[in-house]
Amino acid sequence: MTDDSVSDAPLSPAERALNQAEADFGTPLDITPRERPALLRQVARRLEGNEASLPHEALIDALCVVRRKTWASQLMNVARRAGEVWVTKADTQEAAARTHDPRADIAALRLTLENVLVSRWQDLGDSPRSVLEEVRADLADAGLILSGGQLEKLSRSIASAFGSVDLGFEDDLRLAEERRAREQADIQARAERRRERELERLKEWEANLAGFEEVPGILHCSRREALRWVAENRLPIAKRETRDDGIELFFFDPDELKKLRARLPEWRSGTPDRPEKLERGTKVGNAAIARVAALDRFAAHFRTARSLKRRITLVTGPTNSGKSYTALNALANAESGLALAPLRLLAHEFREALLTRGVPASLATGEERIEMPGARHLAATVEMCPFHKPVDVAIIDEAQMLADPDRGAAWTAAIMGVPARHVYILGAADCIPLVKRIAELCDDPVDEIHLERKSPLKAGGTVHLSELTVGDAVIAFSRREVLDMRAELMARGRRVAVVYGALSPEVRRAEAARFNNGDADILIATDAIGMGLNLSIRRVVFSALRKFDGRQTRDLISQEVKQIGGRAGRYGKHEEGLVCVLAESGSPTFVRHMLAAPPEPVTELRPLVQPDSDIVRAVAEEIGSDSLYGVLTRIKHAVLRPDDPNYRLADMEQSLEIAAALEGVENLDLTTRWTYAMCPIDERDNGIQRLVSWAADHAAGRPVPPPGTGRLPHPEQAGREELERAEKRHKRLVAWRWLALRFPEAYPAQQNAEINTSILNDWIEQVLRTQSRMRESQKQQRGGFTPRGRSDKPFAGKSGHPAKPGFKKKGKPGGFPRKRS
Repeated sequence: MTDDSVSDAPLSPAERALNQAEADFGTPLDITPRERPALLRQVARRLEGNEASLPHEALIDALCVVRRKTWASQLMNVARRAGEVWVTKADTQEAAARTHDPRADIAALRLTLENVLVSRWQDLGDSPRSVLEEVRADLADAGLILSGGQLEKLSRSIASAFGSVDLGFEDDLRLAEERRAREQADIQARAERRRERELERLKEWEANLAGFEEVPGILHCSRREALRWVAENRLPIAKRETRDDGIELFFFDPDELKKLRARLPEWRSGTPDRPEKLERGTKVGNAAIARVAALDRFAAHFRTARSLKRRITLVTGPTNSGKSYTALNALANAESGLALAPLRLLAHEFREALLTRGVPASLATGEERIEMPGARHLAATVEMCPFHKPVDVAIIDEAQMLADPDRGAAWTAAIMGVPARHVYILGAADCIPLVKRIAELCDDPVDEIHLERKSPLKAGGTVHLSELTVGDAVIAFSRREVLDMRAELMARGRRVAVVYGALSPEVRRAEAARFNNGDADILIATDAIGMGLNLSIRRVVFSALRKFDGRQTRDLISQEVKQIGGRAGRYGKHEEGLVCVLAESGSPTFVRHMLAAPPEPVTELRPLVQPDSDIVRAVAEEIGSDSLYGVLTRIKHAVLRPDDPNYRLADMEQSLEIAAALEGVENLDLTTRWTYAMCPIDERDNGIQRLVSWAADHAAGRPVPPPGTGRLPHPEQAGREELERAEKRHKRLVAWRWLALRFPEAYPAQQNAEINTSILNDWIEQVLRTQSRMRESQKQQRGGFTPRGRSDKPFAGKSGHPAKPGFKKKGKPGGFPRKRS
């Protein structure tokens, strides 16, 4: 075909209308050849018939639609060259959408962008300072730190949004930033000096210790007497070392030995050794406490529990065997009681179970308290176990967590220290040896009850992605894999719910409800479903049979396959449970062997232990230091030897890192520092640095504002980056609320924090729910299937009222409602 024949081809109605509209417009519109095909499509949509003409307004609108993508790209390039890293893609797209002149130049586009930023700043906060903090937090999420020039430019932009409301804001901001920078530099310098000083003190102390051969000379006793008193645990051993040939060496603090000379006549007289009285306030008492703090006699630390005649009932069995039901009945019939759960979600479920049985119950978790007047029962997380108020019955759930390297010490303390006359300990059969060992150390009798699964659990075969059906749960082992699988199944038109560890308990519960109610066909989850959720799963399908456990990638162990796979076939919902493997993801034979395997032999029977605030104070008095870093370093290096026959020291690395960073913060006492060191933070999210900043404000008497929600786009427009950012902010709020319960005067805005938490929870759940519905709607519009049990109800937040479409605030587009600090 020749060029002449192409030019002679008849024009389409859209081409005729466009040519006529251009001619009538009078002013050149400079339509490029690249723009023309897209513009013709826009014109065709606006024509009502083959002979219809195109009004001027329609031509302008069509050309603006075509040019907006280019405008947004130009604006983003200009902003990046100017160092305006706070300008987002959504900002440039909104500026392009607000532009209605197809001949707009870059200056006009920049002016529109500035107006978009003004709207954004006004929507972010009620004052320039609060807006600045929100923006900087968002940038920190992306690893961006502003230079002085960028900070000045950003402050001018924010100040312009508030007019003359805050005169002098820019100068105040600059001075505040200079003060903050100096304060942070001073904190870091002091921390470094004090760490070096404490390490030097530790070296000096170790250098002054005396070996066993020097003990007779210090005590004026014979070598045989010294050996006997060491064996009777009368002489406090300061440090223990094991030589390469296996011989153990003892070292002693000469000053502490000299203080014991007055007791030698009593020891030589053969007077029976009385139970050690742990008196505070004297050096001898402190030495005794330090020996208990040495953690080699950890059970003696829980004096209330040791004063009771306790009885332990160990209830073991697989998932869906009724362990909790059995223990809850006993708890509900007791006059007073305590239920300890591994998760806040489960603590709530324990409380609800008691309330449905007509038993008033309060709640205590790390970040939440619910006090019910007159209640004599308490549901709590394991770490919140009260050690000084005796009750009749206590439940400690998921005792297999004793072996967990991160949280196992909390279960050791709870089982040893819970002040209950009858203690029900629930868990998988794997926990039996460890629980019995702890009971032996506490001299408590143990009864055993083993329950069988109420519905059969069987190993299935391989399942292809296309073969997944309603009631299936697919198990992945990372957030990324869960979201990848979610996207794949949603692209196939499936309705999907997800559960993974980064989601808050409220969102996990909402997602579980969507799955149980039939609003989602398939659940995709990590091993987070192993505890704390009641799920109506017909079939568990593993997408992998190996996982990264924080240290290495390894095969799943039998207990993990049983715990996760056991979620299939919930009693009363399904006749049996099936455990399968996704095609090309592993061997069904492996699953079959793991399900049939007996409990794995427990080779390490020493429970994990860690110090608490009483122990930290006692050691601090003993060594004469107010440095938390120095105390924890002494405990780690000199208190509990690695081959202690009874206990293992839990991993204290994060606590040590926090303590080291806090050394530079002045005007915080030792107990307050220890509380900060126990705060649940995410180190990967600059958690330690943020915690030190909060502690500095606390020490200076400045109220610590709660983290905000950040910018939340409409749920339909949210991607993985926005979702992950919201999850991080929720974790920060968890840490803030944890501290607020312990330091309410320093963290006063608890109501705002709760509102922000609720907004984030609702937004995250809306993202997960809305995008699933969008995929379903698109599938139906393409002529796809219509799933059963679909719910057309709008999403309801915590208030129970349907959320308004668009989630607009103050009449402004593109945002989710937010509450600021």
